[in-house]
Amino acid sequence: MIKIAIQKSGRLYDESIDLLRKCGLKIDNGKGQLKAKIKHYDAEVFFLRNSDIPQYLEDGIVDLAIIGENVITEKQANVTNLLGLGFSQCRLSIATPKDMAYTDIKSLEGKKIATSYPNTLRTFLDENNVNADLHIISGSVEIAPNIGLADAICDLVSSGSTLFKNGLVEQEIILESEAVIAANNSAISEKSELIEDILFRIRAVLKAENNRYILFNIPDDKIETVSGILPVLKSPTVLPLIEEGWSSIHTVINQKDFWNVISKIKKEGAQGILVLPIENMIL
Repeated sequence: MIKIAIQKSGRLYDESIDLLRKCGLKIDNGKGQLKAKIKHYDAEVFFLRNSDIPQYLEDGIVDLAIIGENVITEKQANVTNLLGLGFSQCRLSIATPKDMAYTDIKSLEGKKIATSYPNTLRTFLDENNVNADLHIISGSVEIAPNIGLADAICDLVSSGSTLFKNGLVEQEIILESEAVIAANNSAISEKSELIEDILFRIRAVLKAENNRYILFNIPDDKIETVSGILPVLKSPTVLPLIEEGWSSIHTVINQKDFWNVISKIKKEGAQGILVLPIENMIL
């Protein structure tokens, strides 16, 4: 059996549950449960406090965890990051009041910085030979400069709107973070078959989310031209239509290329363009 830890509440909880569901790992749990069995699969899910997960993982109480990179770094956990998941993206940054004179990291020499990430921040300051006093608090870090508790802050930033609302300016990015699948080091070898199966499923889901299945009709004399436009895995599928001189092309397009490709094939005479989501994509 493999044991998987996820955050017991918050945004990462919802995204983790959704990812597992798309992988066919349906959790049989009731409200408030801290441990639940996955239906028809040899696995259990533990619902834990985010800050506790790295230690549970390092100690081998759980084998895998869906967790933010920032938490692993801050807790200095001896675990292995297996795969980035592409959601819960954020950055750990230093921000100062907009009226504070700031030129570079040396501007923080002798200043007091409020943070919930003292280990990560201290490492960054040491690497830059900056001496600063750290004021460790949890929650509402952004208000610290406004009430005279600190000269600057170090906290997670997503859009930056919270900083703006509190009169703060982002100055230094310490760490870029996203949700990852992390593993206990011993479990990687001892439960390799189950771990590889879960990673296989997750990769298939993530690949599908970044691609779209498209099909369209095109004059036969344009097949070669549009085939050169399509960034396909191998080559597009071409099926003749009943109407003479026309064919239907089926292929997969990466979401980042989508609108650019659609615009080009439309100019070449593509008609009846249909776009479909992909549930899983196995290569």
